[in-house]
Amino acid sequence: MGHYGQVAPVRSSRDGSGPARRAGRALGRALHLPFTGTARGIRRATHAQGAGESGLGKLIELHAINGAGDMMITVALASTVFFSVPTDEARGRVALYLAITMAPFAVLAPVIGPLLDRLPHGRRASMAAAMLARALLALMMSAAVATGGLELYPAALGVLVASKAYGVVRSAVVPRLLPPTFSLVKANSRVTLAGLLATGAAAPVGAGLHQIGPEWPLYGACVIFAFGTFAAFTLPHKVDEAKGERRARLSTHEAHSKRPGLRTVSRSVLCGLLANAAMRALSGFLIFFLAFLLREHPMAGQSAAVSLGIVGVSAGVGNACGTAAGAWLRARAPEAIIAAVLSLTLAVAVLAAAFFSGLFMAVLGATAGFSQALAKLSLDAMIQRDVPEAVRTSAFARSETLLQMAWVLGGAIGIALPLNGVLGMSVAAAIVAMGTTMAIRGLLAAPRHQHQGTSRPRVA
Repeated sequence: MGHYGQVAPVRSSRDGSGPARRAGRALGRALHLPFTGTARGIRRATHAQGAGESGLGKLIELHAINGAGDMMITVALASTVFFSVPTDEARGRVALYLAITMAPFAVLAPVIGPLLDRLPHGRRASMAAAMLARALLALMMSAAVATGGLELYPAALGVLVASKAYGVVRSAVVPRLLPPTFSLVKANSRVTLAGLLATGAAAPVGAGLHQIGPEWPLYGACVIFAFGTFAAFTLPHKVDEAKGERRARLSTHEAHSKRPGLRTVSRSVLCGLLANAAMRALSGFLIFFLAFLLREHPMAGQSAAVSLGIVGVSAGVGNACGTAAGAWLRARAPEAIIAAVLSLTLAVAVLAAAFFSGLFMAVLGATAGFSQALAKLSLDAMIQRDVPEAVRTSAFARSETLLQMAWVLGGAIGIALPLNGVLGMSVAAAIVAMGTTMAIRGLLAAPRHQHQGTSRPRVA
């Protein structure tokens, strides 16, 4: 054939390589590149520094799904219970919401930790069940959200219980997924930050869906939680292992008890927990009190919605900064960190009461968000350091339950208090003062040697 045997045959457009087909593929790549590129970037961030190999990256992504779904439901409920009616009626609706949902939850909360303790081999299934329950409840709520009828509240209670059950199991799972170079405080800061970022991204999406119809954010929540149900089972199987674990109690009165609790393990841990409970109560108080106060008395020159947005964004930014600072500080001397951030919050609350203004409300919101995040990460580090490995995951479950109950109490106070700014800031200062007292007592009770470099939570 001579040199003609070396000539490649001419390709036609029918074999998929013609100009039109190549242009189509190029256009397709250009259209999906922002999505696939973003997904790859997120995956690289969540799986960095060994988090992908240990399974922590999967948990970070699952918590981001959880945060986005919860925000969708929050947008739907806020639009119905709070924004759609006059202030006086809104206070009544929110009080009713607290009575029907928060009060039963306060009774159920102490049961959640012990119940989940009895399911150590089903943690993935427990998180998946919490996701699936919220997906179904979101569908149920979509039929009632437009009218705000009483049938909305039992479903909201179910969502709250499922959300907190997920949070308790997630706290118990983190120690089992630590990469070799991670401390517990760093792992928790990554998980928390992922939830915050997802919440911030879901908020405008939920608001946009609400413009279509009040039930659409709940449809979005249903889709997100359905996806989270499957994502929960992608966690490593070691999440369900429970070798060597026992249940913990918050306290014990038997001096000879062989089952350590947070009080018997370390007085500084108990004081840190109570200080964090005060910060969580402050969070619940500020959410409800400032929501109604700013509706009735917005910031000078601003609408009620803008005023609420300013304070809300300030608190969110403060919380994110506190989470980032926790990873940077690596929880050195956690007792001192808790005492310092609560003392800072107390000083700002006192100033807000003495010189009440919109600016001080925003500053207090940012300070409270920063301090709450950093104090919680420090409490995690103290539990890591002082609570025996055999009961550490159970201790996380019990501490999360107590903190949620404190948030409920703070929210109830915020609803019942008259809409007087100086009075509200004075109550906020009193709440923080109690927590600061406990934080200082914990600092004084802490050992001189802060156990630097000891006791990473390794799972048997």
